[in-house]
Amino acid sequence: MGPIIPDGAGQGVASTSNLPEATYLPARYGRGRAINKAGCLVGQTGFMSELIVDGVKVSYHVAGSGPVCLVHSGGPGIHYDYLRMPELEQRLTMVYIEPVGTGSSDLLPDGDYSVPKYAYYADQVAQHLGEERVFFLGHSHGGFVAVQFALDYPGRLRGVIVYDGMAFSGKELGEEAGRQLAAYVARRPAGDPLAAQVQQAWEEDSDLPDNREAHLDNLSRLLPVYFKDFEEIAPRLTDWFPLVDITIDPNRQPSPWDVRDRLGEIAVPVLVIVGAYDFICGEKWARQLHDGIVGSELVVLADAGHFGHLEESGEFFGSVLRFAAAH
Repeated sequence: MGPIIPDGAGQGVASTSNLPEATYLPARYGRGRAINKAGCLVGQTGFMSELIVDGVKVSYHVAGSGPVCLVHSGGPGIHYDYLRMPELEQRLTMVYIEPVGTGSSDLLPDGDYSVPKYAYYADQVAQHLGEERVFFLGHSHGGFVAVQFALDYPGRLRGVIVYDGMAFSGKELGEEAGRQLAAYVARRPAGDPLAAQVQQAWEEDSDLPDNREAHLDNLSRLLPVYFKDFEEIAPRLTDWFPLVDITIDPNRQPSPWDVRDRLGEIAVPVLVIVGAYDFICGEKWARQLHDGIVGSELVVLADAGHFGHLEESGEFFGSVLRFAAAH
C-alpha cells in the first residue's frame, strides 16, 4: 500500500554484497517468556523491543504464542499497525517488524532501501530473537521482502507467506495497476464521485510532496480501490482506519528489483495469498510466483482486494494456520 508504486524501476537485481555487520541491544522480553524444546516462544507475550544494526535502530513488536512468524508491512514506509493479526496470535508468536525507514525504526542515512537490505534487517531481528527457524509473512512490498528472504536466508525459514506480493517492482507493475484501476472505475456507475476521487488520487500520486500529510491524504482517497466492496466494509473498519500511517524519507533512492528469473531457486515452503480484486499486486503476479516456485501453494480470495485479512478473514487466517501447522 501507498506510496502505491514501490521504489525501483524494475530493471536488474539488487546486490546483497557489502551489507553492514550487526551489533545488538538486549531484548526487553516480558515476564513469563520461555522457549520450548522445539525452539518456539511459548506463553502469551506482548512487548516492544529494538536492536541496533551498524548504528541503525530496528524496532519490533511481539504478540502471541507458538512458532515465531516475522511480519513485514507494505509501502514501503507503511507502519506495521494495519497488519496486526490477533487471530494468528492465538497460534503463532507474531513479530511485527517496523522496517527501517518506518515508524520507530531509524531512517537509513544513505537512502538505500533495497529489497535485499530489508531482508537483511529482518534476518537480524530473527537472529536477535535467538530463533533457529521462523515463518515470514510479508504483505504487499513486504511480500517482495518475503521472496528475497527466501532466496537469501533459506536456512532461517520454516516457511514463507507471500501475501499480495510479487517478484519485481517498477514500470510494468505501475502499468498493470493503471489498467486494473481503470477497470475499477469502469465498474462504478457513470459519474460516481468515489470513482472520480480514486482516479484523481491515482493521477496525483507520482507528484506528491515529500511529507507525511500529503501521502496520507492521497492514500485515504485511494483506499476504496484497495477493497472489493469498500462501501460494504467501511463501517466495520472504523477502528482500523486510524492505524494506517506512513513514514516518508525524502532521501529514499530508487532501488531496481526483479527476481523473476530466480524463483526456481526457492526451496522452502511457500504459501501465496492474493485477493481476486487486488488492483496493485493482483492475481496475475501471484500466479507468476506460484508457477515459478516449485511446490508452492496458491490461495485466491474470491471476495477480497488488497486486504484479504480484513475482507475474507476466515479463509485468510485458516489458510495461514493450515500452512503453519504443516511446516
